[in-house]
Amino acid sequence: MHYWLMKSEPGEFSIDDFAKAPGKKTTWFGVRNYLARNFMRDQMQLGDLAFFYHSSCEVPGIAGIVEICKLAHPDLTQFDAKSDYYDAKATPEKPRWFNVDVKLVKKTRLLPLSELREHKKLAGMQLLQRGNRLSITPVDPADWKFILSLL
Repeated sequence: MHYWLMKSEPGEFSIDDFAKAPGKKTTWFGVRNYLARNFMRDQMQLGDLAFFYHSSCEVPGIAGIVEICKLAHPDLTQFDAKSDYYDAKATPEKPRWFNVDVKLVKKTRLLPLSELREHKKLAGMQLLQRGNRLSITPVDPADWKFILSLL
């Protein structure tokens, strides 16, 4: 079992949107960072859990828990010329971008980034490192357990 943190801008897709999605599931599309893509494609497994994180908003923070429910598959937006995520170099035979499907496990209280920063136990967490902009990051099992205690 691996643990992750997956960021979404609430103006694009929030925890409340997730709760209203059919089957409370969604495809995690539009990731255009190679390291984040590699996490999805090469490391995420069925049943892995992730914190659903609201980013680029007034109060960023953890808003819920999700589970990987479908392994990596080609992100179809890369082939759609009308999509913001279109990639002219990608082909169905050689896709460049992948996504996983996730389902909502539960909505939690919003655990703000500012509160996460207050805990010295989390000092090594990738989310809290200077310059971290990845939309998907691994979470150490000890950090996962500690954060659960805060929720």
